[in-house]
Amino acid sequence: VQLQASGGGLVQAGGSLRLSCAASGSTFSGYVMGWFRQAPGKEREFVAAIWWSSGITYYADSAKGRFTISRDNAKNTVYLQMNSLKPEDAAVYYCAADRPSTPRYYSDYVPQHAYDYWGQGTQVTVSS
Repeated sequence: VQLQASGGGLVQAGGSLRLSCAASGSTFSGYVMGWFRQAPGKEREFVAAIWWSSGITYYADSAKGRFTISRDNAKNTVYLQMNSLKPEDAAVYYCAADRPSTPRYYSDYVPQHAYDYWGQGTQVTVSS
């Protein structure tokens, strides 16, 4: 499984960005796809996840109401639409994937260790 994240950049506070994660190397219908972020000096933190087959989504409190995770089956791509960006959203954003072998709770996909595959990061900078 290969994941390629893109779409980061510099945006003013209040602006929007859409991140993309192009997935390849497998059939992703049974996967959970996640977005994480890591700011300088901080631990990597969960942002959002989507269950590919059902489209069910799960968000960190910091992302609710501002960010939207979605997927495009035809393009094998997961998106993170980020609106109303704040300076504290600045970080390197990573996409991740996991294929669960057993049913799990949505909250089980918050920790990093839940994911087997990671893409490289894409930098998001938010100016105040």
